Amino acid sequence: MGSAARLYLVAEVLQFLVFKQMGVPFVVTVVLTIALIWLYTRKGGIRTIIWTDTLQTLFMLVAVGLTVVLLGQKLGWSLGEVITQVSESPLSRVFFFDDPKPGTYFWKQFLGGMFIAIAMTGLDQDMMQKNLSCRNIREAQKNMVSFSLVLVFVNLVFLALGAMLFMYAEQFGVAMPPKPDQLYPMLATDGSLPVIVGLLFILGIIAAAYSSADSALTALTTSVCVDVLEIEKRPEAERVPLRLRVHVIISVVMVVLILLFKAWNDDSVIKTVFRVAGYTYGPLLGLFAFGMLTRFAVKDRLVPIVAVLSPVITYVLDLYSVQLFAGYKFGFELLLVNGAITMLGLLLIRRK
Repeated sequence: MGSAARLYLVAEVLQFLVFKQMGVPFVVTVVLTIALIWLYTRKGGIRTIIWTDTLQTLFMLVAVGLTVVLLGQKLGWSLGEVITQVSESPLSRVFFFDDPKPGTYFWKQFLGGMFIAIAMTGLDQDMMQKNLSCRNIREAQKNMVSFSLVLVFVNLVFLALGAMLFMYAEQFGVAMPPKPDQLYPMLATDGSLPVIVGLLFILGIIAAAYSSADSALTALTTSVCVDVLEIEKRPEAERVPLRLRVHVIISVVMVVLILLFKAWNDDSVIKTVFRVAGYTYGPLLGLFAFGMLTRFAVKDRLVPIVAVLSPVITYVLDLYSVQLFAGYKFGFELLLVNGAITMLGLLLIRRK
């Protein structure tokens, strides 16, 4: 669902910039996007994923870095002034301690963000399949440490770019679009910025989404084949056709999810991605925590029921949180609530 949300953003931008003028329906844009990913992930496997992700990440970072530089030039700032202006902007405020009820409260953001990072980059097959492809445990450990350090720097650059886009719009009197997601493509393609920014934007956003979606497609295919269908127990002749069918089905599911996002989503995509993560990663976090912190065995057949009921109960609590908890609104800490409910459910179905 998270990858579908990110791909939805890319499909929307491509539709807006290219395919709409050609009279191509949105559904065709989505199918073509998924079909391209399906083709190269089917052909090359994990080696292709690693190489394409490396190149796509390079494109994405170059696009972001050059856009920051070009925006700074338009605003008349040197690199040092960019850092100063962004750090002094209200958009860079991190510490909100005045009221614990809103979602912006610091400890909600800190704890929720910390566990979202643990779940999305430490527990997900999407990320772990790359570590599993390392030659040995030492290389996998180096990969995790270097990845974590680089991620801090990359996130800071992205946040700086976001702040600069809003500051640019304010300084030059640019009318804000209905959704914050649309500000970057609008500025990149309406002539406000050099043409190179528009090209870099398109390359960067496609690279970002493709590097996420291709990993998700292969990870989901692997999970379904290995964990659900137990492909390793089947005859050799059945394995390749079965994996191919699963790969196609996962791709179709991705298309359907993107179209559902198109029909229902009325919020910024990044907020939607993290809200979705609060529901989809909660059971994963609860399962891992239960396995690491306790020595109980559970009734395996009941685990999927717990994993489905937990997000449903979490959604109901979120829906009525204001009435139930004296005006309290859940933020990203919803993931922790979801994980705790999963752990409680697992305790209830433990074996004697």
